[in-house]
Amino acid sequence: MLISPDSLFIILISIIVFNFLKDSFLDFLNSTHFKNKVPEIISDVYDEEKYLKSQDYKKTQYKFTKYSRTFSLTTILLFFYFDGFLILDNYSRNYFESPVLISVFFFGIIFFANEIINLPFSIYFTFIIEEKYGFNKTNAKTFVFDKIKSWILTILFGGGILSFIILHFELIGEQFWIVAWVFMTILSILINGFYAQLIVPIFNKQSKLEDGELRIDIEKYAKETGFDLSNIFVIDGSKRSTKANAYFSGFGKQKRVTLYDTLLNKLNNNQIISVIAHEIGHYKKNHIIFNLIFSIIQTGIMLYVLSLFISQPIFSEALGITDHSFHIGLITFSILYTPISELFSLILNVFSRKFEYEADEYAKNTFDGKYLSEALKTLSKDSLSNLTPHPKYVWWHYSHPTLFERITRL
Repeated sequence: MLISPDSLFIILISIIVFNFLKDSFLDFLNSTHFKNKVPEIISDVYDEEKYLKSQDYKKTQYKFTKYSRTFSLTTILLFFYFDGFLILDNYSRNYFESPVLISVFFFGIIFFANEIINLPFSIYFTFIIEEKYGFNKTNAKTFVFDKIKSWILTILFGGGILSFIILHFELIGEQFWIVAWVFMTILSILINGFYAQLIVPIFNKQSKLEDGELRIDIEKYAKETGFDLSNIFVIDGSKRSTKANAYFSGFGKQKRVTLYDTLLNKLNNNQIISVIAHEIGHYKKNHIIFNLIFSIIQTGIMLYVLSLFISQPIFSEALGITDHSFHIGLITFSILYTPISELFSLILNVFSRKFEYEADEYAKNTFDGKYLSEALKTLSKDSLSNLTPHPKYVWWHYSHPTLFERITRL
């Protein structure tokens, strides 16, 4: 490459710092809109007491994010400037000779170190902030077991994917990206298709929605719209939080709608059906397929670009390491790829917001927009949502339109 290792190092640091400044600036802009007047069309979401509580919640989240983000930046910069990658690479090589095992061990240490360092922030957010505002239902036992389960899944999936990619890089060289892309595509399809059957039961209990008026009404609506929906499940989301949600998962005969038990407690039958109608709209408009294809294409592009640069020794030299390896090159690449990844994220958010409008429109045309508006307002109120976000913050971060935009359209 035409640049020196020192210059590449400066570029890496610049990308990291720029991202920090960009996110901090957007958060600041958003905070300046906290006290903006709530638009008339959604002015009935909060009463005065609830509105003041939502204001306090937003300010608390803003401060927490600012401190945690600053801590993360400081930790990363210290690791870069004090040869953390060199030390960790040498340490990994003391235990293993296989490139695959060295890389898995290397990233394993980074992952667990990051988890331990950020554990106090996670505990504080869950048991102090979320507890203060009445959201947290997680006890210490559930919190600990959730962490252990997520670590195990990360080891199995993350470690397995990393091992597969590095092994094929060692076997076939730069063409490894093709095999890796096929592998990742198959894995993505399987996870999307069987998420509710494979992943969800590890963390939550799911039970079929009991026979009754709600189930009859849901099945009646689904039949009217020509949507086969026999799998309706309820998940025990209340064991962790009071916040409500609903989602579809799976393809073909495996597709199912999952309702949080908190959702059943907050909304009436018509409002619940309107939420389901919105989700069915995503299926009918092929949004699920689009998102999957977009993700597959994005992964393919990333792997192809990775294959072009992963063998460059300068990627290791920039981090003070003379013995080039895949895992060190991957660290450098992941940072350099950040602007491209951000661009993909922005594009996906644009489509995602468009899809939300289309799904809302479908629910309005096939059921009743009034009930969806009521449901959206109720869920926003109960989660203390920000009703006046800054437009630039929305454009960069929001995958859904704002409540004001959605209610206005409806």
